[in-house]
Amino acid sequence: MAYETEDHETQYCFPAINSSCIKTKRPTHEYNIMYVFFSLLSACTVFLNLLVIISISHFKKLHTPTNMFILSLAVSDLLIGLIVMPLEAIKLIETCWYFGDNLCGLYLMFIALLLSASLSHLILIAVDRYVAVCHPLHYPRTITTTKTIMSICICWFCSTAYNTALVSNSRHSDLNKMNVCYGECIFTISYAWRVTDLIMSFLFPCTVIITLYLRIFYVAHQQVKVINSLLKGGKHIMKGSLKRKSESKAALTLGLIVTVYMLCWIPYFISSLIENTEMISITLVLLWILYISSAVNPIIYALFYPWFKMSVKYIITLKIFQPASSLVDILTDYQS
Repeated sequence: MAYETEDHETQYCFPAINSSCIKTKRPTHEYNIMYVFFSLLSACTVFLNLLVIISISHFKKLHTPTNMFILSLAVSDLLIGLIVMPLEAIKLIETCWYFGDNLCGLYLMFIALLLSASLSHLILIAVDRYVAVCHPLHYPRTITTTKTIMSICICWFCSTAYNTALVSNSRHSDLNKMNVCYGECIFTISYAWRVTDLIMSFLFPCTVIITLYLRIFYVAHQQVKVINSLLKGGKHIMKGSLKRKSESKAALTLGLIVTVYMLCWIPYFISSLIENTEMISITLVLLWILYISSAVNPIIYALFYPWFKMSVKYIITLKIFQPASSLVDILTDYQS
């Protein structure tokens, strides 16, 4: 990727090709700063989500249905940091796509898949918390580990099938072939697909998630009020009541994760629907905010989940390599 030294010359992505896109010129120090920033961001996202994946995978006490959803979401976030962020950063900094048309289609499908899978996981987490908080007696029978794994597999399969069809339509669309120069990787869909995607990737997930969490927060608030009133009255609290309070706290924590993600997702989706050249830069910024949210989730776990703090200590100090370390009761060990 050589740079032109003379400012008056027009710089092209592929100088030997007549239909090549024009490349934006940047000062050398700007290139260096941007590459360092995005490299650190990518590495941080991968590292934080890798801690989540190792924690839940290693410690058997963390093999709960809720944590299985968190694990799968962390895999999606890790792939965003490992693959999407570096390629998107190169495309942003170089203003050229150097990896060919076929890889462009695969890359667009991969981005759409990961974003769609993340949103689908938020729905699964919302359903899980809804049953745990609003129907606690039915939770052990309704939400099992087997059903959870099946739900995760179905989620990834449906996201892959839907986004493969979406991107394939985009790559063969006449809209995508208009005014596209060589060295550009863009995503353009027809009006029919735009409406379909609006419903499938925005309206339906948002409606389900918001509806469930409004119900969850109401029930959790009522449960905590009852338990606190009993504690103030000096009355005996049953183990089941304390468990419901714990489930409510977990729901509030996961609700924060969902809220952060939705705050990142909704502005991006709205801006992407507006066909205006002035909105392109805004949409790009919102897209990167969406990517950065992949690094925020582990930080939320660290702030609110004691088990995650303890598991990170085990990982950093290499105690996970000790015999039978996977059998440690990480959920209560932090209290001792």
